[in-house]
This record gives sequence, structure tokens and C-alpha cells, in this order.
Amino acid sequence: MGSGSELAAAVLLGLGFPCAVLAALVPDVRLFAGAAAVTYAADWYLHQKKSYLVDRLNSVRAGLPIRFLLRQLLLILLLARENLAEQPLFYAAVACFLLFYGLQAPHGALTTLIRLRRTLPVVTRNVDLHGVRIPDAPPHALLHRAGEKMLHLDLPAVAGVVAAAATGRPVLGYAGTAATLVLGVLYVLLLVPYVRRKHRVPGAGTVLKAVDTWLREYQPTVALYFSGSDEAAYQVNMWLNTMERVDGRPIVVMREPNLVPRLNDTAVPVLCIPGGQHTMARDWSTLRVVLYPANAGKNIHMLRVPTAKHAFIGHGDSDKLASVNPFSKAYDEVWTAGRAGRDRYALADVGVRDEDVVEVGRPQLAPIRRWTGTPKNPVPTILYAPTWEGWDGDPGNTSLLLAGENIVRRLLDAPDPVRVVYKPHPFTGLVDRRAKAVDERIRTMVAEAAARRAADPRWAREADAARAGQAAARAELTRVEARLAALSDPGRKGADEAETSRVSLADPHRIAVLRRLRAEWNDAYWRSFGWWEHRVVTGARPHLYDCFNEADGLVSDISSVVSDFIASGKPYAVADSAGLGEEEFRRQNTAVRAAVVLSNDAAELGELLAAVADPAADRTAGERRALKQYLLGPDEPTATERFDTAVRALAARAEARNTAVAQRLAGRTVGGADREDDAVPMGAGDDDPGAAAAARDSAEPTVVG
Repeated sequence: MGSGSELAAAVLLGLGFPCAVLAALVPDVRLFAGAAAVTYAADWYLHQKKSYLVDRLNSVRAGLPIRFLLRQLLLILLLARENLAEQPLFYAAVACFLLFYGLQAPHGALTTLIRLRRTLPVVTRNVDLHGVRIPDAPPHALLHRAGEKMLHLDLPAVAGVVAAAATGRPVLGYAGTAATLVLGVLYVLLLVPYVRRKHRVPGAGTVLKAVDTWLREYQPTVALYFSGSDEAAYQVNMWLNTMERVDGRPIVVMREPNLVPRLNDTAVPVLCIPGGQHTMARDWSTLRVVLYPANAGKNIHMLRVPTAKHAFIGHGDSDKLASVNPFSKAYDEVWTAGRAGRDRYALADVGVRDEDVVEVGRPQLAPIRRWTGTPKNPVPTILYAPTWEGWDGDPGNTSLLLAGENIVRRLLDAPDPVRVVYKPHPFTGLVDRRAKAVDERIRTMVAEAAARRAADPRWAREADAARAGQAAARAELTRVEARLAALSDPGRKGADEAETSRVSLADPHRIAVLRRLRAEWNDAYWRSFGWWEHRVVTGARPHLYDCFNEADGLVSDISSVVSDFIASGKPYAVADSAGLGEEEFRRQNTAVRAAVVLSNDAAELGELLAAVADPAADRTAGERRALKQYLLGPDEPTATERFDTAVRALAARAEARNTAVAQRLAGRTVGGADREDDAVPMGAGDDDPGAAAAARDSAEPTVVG
């Protein structure tokens, strides 16, 4: 349903229409005016919030146009019950609403036509499609939520007619109906110029031809190929910095246009091609390496490119079954962080050969700082970062359902104070609503604990001392956010995707400034509240790795979060939500070998807190160092260097394959063995290999193809 305010708006909407029906039947003009105002306001709020309820109403045939029509019909009924059915006002209202709905058709047709004629077959970033004339987009206000805006133009008519019925002054109704019709006609007329040719983008053929020209000029050699849902943008974002440093001419190829605005800023060219036929029709012959962060059905459209070698790189390293997906054998190579990934595939026996597994480390872990051995602040910070519930309903996927509240409660009630930072997975509640409910309760627990600590006299001195610094940090946050907002969108405010594709060319200076500002934002964020204050962290900022650097210990589940955190060398705990028992849990999950294992009552948390507070009590420090190398590979050479080496080696394999194929197609290796007239006599080579070889060489080669 969404937030509490959305639920309240939904309740008001549900009560407003029955009240309007009652007011029309009674009749009661004042009650009708109040009920209509409530329904207008509730509708507007739910659409502003993009509430889940809006889609549900549409699915049960109670969408926005129906609700507006119902309100207007009830107004007509009210006039009839007020004995105004024979008055000119009644006919004016009926005529107005009929004409107004007549305007909906041309308005809807125009907005749809304009959007279609401004939709490119591709979405790009950092790609210069010179030769393609892409005009500026129509004003944002004209097309953004256009249908909703058009429907709301009935407000003058509804308000005027209600006022006329209440006061007995028909002129108010006539003025309102005239205003609605004039505004409706004006809205339609404002759209008409943008149907003209000069406001259209070129056709698909012209744009794709320009894409092909750019591909020939740029000649990409290494591609990061990605397809996924809106929530999965992090899976491609984590590889962008690595792609910028890769040896060759990198490109990011995507399939879902709605994901492109969710990408982090990058200097790498981004080419999003939604259509499968358009993807397969492009010339990818210069590619030598294609990297896949996720196993998706649309991968097949790039896997069919024979001139490249294909490697699955994933979007994390963990003991989940997803890390040994049988589909992985479709790739030429599977790249893992360390030896642990190789061993997982061997144990799973899903068809991935050991010689096709390459250990490349995790280059994106470079920002994670190593532990100094002592807490960063006087109060240790524990990060609770549970994973989501997964698709299969396995109780071992997430600790939220069975252990989450116990974990947070024990941390908040710890004998020696700790600070709790709670960062839920963005997919939380996607499959199981119970997980979302627990997430909401934990957020409430953390917020209430933060409020209690703020009111506790023990922290008053710290709060007073930090107040000026926190105020300065919040002011800096506001300043940095304003600059980030100004720099994040290089185009004109209100530009559509076609115009953004035209103007979003790589600007190394701008990207460098953005990265510096994000680092400043992260620093100011953590300074904007006390090191003793509990916190709930959601959204893209601060990044998970920034939370790692702020934390002194971690509580999580079997996921890549644990494997990544091991790079820090800090103590951590993993929840055995499925109740396997400590010994079996460690046996089944490599990343748990150096962890504190938590049962669902989280009674073992004291061991983690002791290890965080006192290095002498840290019994697993040595195991963590060994496990880090096993999971993530050695420190030298660096993961970036190993990744680059793997790219070059796979590119060399592709070149060797292409050279061999070219030789065969040129007839250099395929002789005339299939030509009966030139065949070597049976047995000729048995006694004289040289004669046999000479006979083969003298045969005219067969050209395949």
C-alpha cells in the first residue's frame, strides 16, 4: 500500500465518493462540495506519490477517467435533485461535460503521437550521433502526466456549477463551464505545433544508421552487457569504474531504457537498444570481449556474436545458489573473485569446466578501507545489512523474517552502547510482504532508539559539543546536493530521453567534479549527525561501501555483502536463519568460516561486540585474513591488474579464434578432402607420409561459405 500518508489518502478517496453519492441523493450541496474536494485532493496526492493503489484501481476498472466521470455524473444528479433539471444551468453543465470529454480524444491522440515521434530506437550516453537532427523536446509541462492534467481542467466547471447551485447565481456555473472548455481547447491547440516535422526525431532507420556509423568509427573492443529490472541498476553501476580503466575501447550495452537514467556518471559510451532485432542487427564484429554481470534471458542476443569471447562476471561473490547458476556454462569463461568461486562450481557440478574459470578478484572493492584494529569512534558502529527474501522462499535467504528484530533489539539494548546503522536491501519485500512489514518495524525501532538516545542526559554533553559542527555539515550537504543536482543532468530541464541522448556527451571534467562532490557529500553526511546516533540508510547514497568504512562490524546474511565486507578485515556475524546449526552452516557456506554465527534469537551477538571493542577478544582475526585471500584472491597483483590481464587474455583468445576462422574461410586449412577427384588414394600415406602431404597440398583448396 505504501506509506501511512498514502493509506490515509486511499481511505479518504474510498470514503469521499460514497459521501458524494449520498450528497447528490439527499441532496446536500455543501456535503457534495466537501466530498468532491476530498476526492480531488486524495487523487492528486496518490498520483504525486506514484502510489501502488493507483495501478490497483486501474486494474479493477476504477481508473482516473472513471473517477472523474463519476464525479461529474453525480454533479448532474445533484442538479436534478435540486430541481434544476429544467434550468439553463443544467443543460450548460451537461453540454460542458460532453464537449469536455470530446476533447479528451484529440488530446490523448496528440500526446501519444508526440511521444511516439520523439521515441528513438536507442537511448545513448556519451555517444556522438552526429548527422542525426534531434530537436528540443516540447515543454515538460505539456506532456508530463498530461492525461491527469487534462482531466483536472474540469475543476472550474465543477466548482462553478456547485457554487451556482449553492448561491443561486447561475452566472458562476456559466463562467466555470466556459473556463473548462476554453482551457481544454487551449491545451489541445498548444500540442498541435509539436506534431509538425521540425519537432520530430528522425525515423528508426536514420538513427540506427547513425549508430552503425558511430560503431564503425569507435570500434568498441570490450562490452559490458546488461539487462535487468529497475531495482537491479546497482548490478551494472558497480562495474562502471572498472570499465573506465579497462584496456581497450569499452562500451556499455543495455536493453531497458528506464535503467539508463539510473546509471552512475561515467565516461564510457552507453548504448541501450531495447529491440532484440535491432540489437542483433548491429555490427559487433570489433568486439573481442563481452562481460555479463547478470544471467538474463536477453543475454542470448549478444551471446550469438561469434567474433567475441563471452565471460560471466556476476554482480557479487557469495555462497548463494545464484553464484553457481547452470546457465553459466553458456559463456566462454566464468570469472570469480578468488579460489572459492572456482571451488563452488566444481562442487556444484553444473557443467562449468575448471579450465574456464578465471580468478580476477573484485576490482570494485578498492574503496573499502582496511580495519585499524580498533573502533573508529568512542562508540562502535555495527552495520546491519540483511539481504532480501529471494525468489524461492528459502528461510535461509534473509534474517529479516525470523531474526531481524531480535538482532536489532539486542544491538540497541547492548550493555556497552553501540551505534546501529540499518541498511536494508533494495529488493526487500519484493516477494514476501512479511519482509517489508519487518523492515518497517525495524526502521521504527531504530528511529525510536535514536530519539531516546537524543533525550538521554548521558549524551547531552556530546550533542552540545557537536551541534555547531553538525549544523555546518548539514549546510555543506545542502550546498553539495545543489551542485550535484545542477551537474548531474547535463541537458535542459524538462528534456526528454531523445534530447538527453543528443546532449549527454562525455565530459571528463564534469565527471571528475561530480566524483569529488560525491566524496564531499559522503564526508558531510556522516558528520551531519553524531557518532552515537542510530541511523537508517536507504537509497543510492551513502553507498554500501561507505557504510562499510564507517562501521566497525557487520551483521548480515549469506550474500555478496559478507564477501565484500571481508575485504575490510573487520569482524562480522552471519545469521543462520534456516537453523542449520553452526557446524553445518559453516560447512555449507565458505564466507561463514571466519564469522560469528547467529541463531535466530541472536544470543551470540556478544561475541561480535567483544571482538569489535577489544582486539584481544577477536578470536577469528587470523581466519579472516586467510578467508579474504581464499574468497577475493591475493592483494598482489591488485584485482584491477588481474582483471585487466583476464580481459587481454580473453581478447587474445578471440583474436586467435577469428584468425583461425578467417584462414579456414580462405581455404588455407581446409583442403580438398571432400573432392573425390582430388582425393588421396587409400593407403598412399601409410608408407610415404611425405607423398601423402604433397598430394594434399597439391589439391585445390575448397572455399567454405
